[in-house]
Amino acid sequence: MGEFWPIPDTLAYLAGRWRAERTVWDLASGDEGRFAGTVEFGPLEDGGLLYQESGDFTWRGVTRPAERTLRFLRGPDGTADVRFADGRFFHGLDLRSGRHIADHPCSADLYRGEFTVRDADHWRTVWRVRGPAKDLELVTDHTRVGMP
Repeated sequence: MGEFWPIPDTLAYLAGRWRAERTVWDLASGDEGRFAGTVEFGPLEDGGLLYQESGDFTWRGVTRPAERTLRFLRGPDGTADVRFADGRFFHGLDLRSGRHIADHPCSADLYRGEFTVRDADHWRTVWRVRGPAKDLELVTDHTRVGMP
């Protein structure tokens, strides 16, 4: 598979604690921001995982706390269904080849995510956001720091 690391069970791979480092580029304005924090994938009662991200986001010289919660539900054959905290569908996630592309329309903008697994302890997401309201690229590197 070259640079990708196939994952037979997405939820089993993601479970635990990860360090997250994200760079956000506003391609229209040239502004660049950075997020540094942690992601915890903890168990849900239904067998899924609760994704809790927290850290600090610096944008235009101002640093603020930032957090996000998602739900990763078990899909067929080792895949996952990613949902917002309120249960709305976000995207599917299939890491069996070590790489997955997901689209998420949001109003008139389109979010296109590429997920790549590099090895047992490193994975990356790249979100490209295009539309009338946004022209962004977000790159997040995840490094495993512990199991739940």
